[in-house]
Amino acid sequence: MDADTIVAIQGLWTAFGSGKSRVVIHQDLVLTVRRGEILSLVGGSGTGKTVLLRQMLGLEQPAQGQVTVLGQPAAELGRAGAASRVGMLFQQGALFSAFTVLENIAFPLRELKTLPEALVRDAALVKLQMVGLRPADADKMPADLSGGMVKRVALARALVMDPPLLLLDEPTAGLDPNGADEFVALLRALHQGLGLTVVMVTHDLDTIFELSTRIAVVADKRIIVCGTPKDVMAYQHPFIHDFFLGERGQRASSLLRKHPDAV
Repeated sequence: MDADTIVAIQGLWTAFGSGKSRVVIHQDLVLTVRRGEILSLVGGSGTGKTVLLRQMLGLEQPAQGQVTVLGQPAAELGRAGAASRVGMLFQQGALFSAFTVLENIAFPLRELKTLPEALVRDAALVKLQMVGLRPADADKMPADLSGGMVKRVALARALVMDPPLLLLDEPTAGLDPNGADEFVALLRALHQGLGLTVVMVTHDLDTIFELSTRIAVVADKRIIVCGTPKDVMAYQHPFIHDFFLGERGQRASSLLRKHPDAV
C-alpha cells in the first residue's frame, strides 16, 4: 500500500447468518481512500454503508477479504486502540449520558492512563473550542445540549487524539437546515486546517455536494462507481438516477455548478 492510500479494501465479503438464512451484503467489494480526501459513501438502505465504517474501525470483521487502514489490518488497529489513529463520529453522537461535556471529550485520553490530568483537561478544552463551543459549556450534561451541540461534542471527542482518519456516520442527520449548514462549514474548516482524511456516510445531498472530493456508490453488493460528483452523476445506474437526478437532487446538484473544484 503506497503512502497516499489511507484505506484499502480488497475482495471484501460481508455476510450475516448461516445456512439458508445467510444474507450476503457485500461481495468482492473493492475501495481505496486517498490521503487528504473526503470520500462519501452513498447507497440505498441495507447496502451496508455503516458496516463498512465499522469494518474500517476494526469493530466488525468481514467474512472474506482484506481491510487495511493506515498501513495495517483494521482488525489489528481495533485491538491496539483505534482512537489514536481513527476518529469516529456516530450518527446520534453516542455521548455518555452520565459524563459532562468535557469528560466525554477527554474520555479517549483518560483511557490511555498515561497522561497527567491537567494535560488531559487542557487537550479536551482545546478541542471543545476547536468545534465552536465555549469553555462555559464544559460542565454541561448531554441532556442539556441541543442536537447541534451534541454533534460538536461528539466531533471534539473523535478528534481529541488527533487521528489522521475521521469516519462520519450521517453527520448532519437530525439537524435543521441552518444547523446542518453550520456543521458542514465546521467540517470543511477542520478538514482543511488539520489535513484530515475523511470517509463519510450520508444521504444528505447538500452535504455530499458541499464536501465530497469523491463519491463511492454502494449498490449490487459492491462499489459500482467511485469518482468525482460529476463522474458519478454521469454513470448509468437506476440508483444513481433516482438518488442524484430525481426531484430532490435537482436543487442540491446545482451546488456542483457553484463549486467547479468538485469536478
